[in-house]
Amino acid sequence: VQLVESGGGLVQPGGSLRLSCAASGFTFSNYRMSWYRQAPGKERELVAAITRAGGATDYADSMKGRFTISRDNARNTVYLQMNSLKPEDTAVYFCNARGALYDYWGQGTQVTVSS
Repeated sequence: VQLVESGGGLVQPGGSLRLSCAASGFTFSNYRMSWYRQAPGKERELVAAITRAGGATDYADSMKGRFTISRDNARNTVYLQMNSLKPEDTAVYFCNARGALYDYWGQGTQVTVSS
């Protein structure tokens, strides 16, 4: 089982990034997918989640209207489009797959928002 995040980097405030998480080794369409983040010295927090077929999404309040989660079950990939980025969005972003029995995590990708 692998979840491999990509797309992180350094961006200026107000900029955008698109994160990707490529999954392998399990039946992707059977898993609810989420993005979490963890800033230095803080607990990991939920950013956004999407149901197995992509029919419903959920966001943390501070991300609503700025971030969009989506998935492509044919490509076994989940995305996080992040717009209007703020310095407080700086964190390591993790991909999570949650099924009935198993819970998988990626290794994370660093997002730094700074001028």
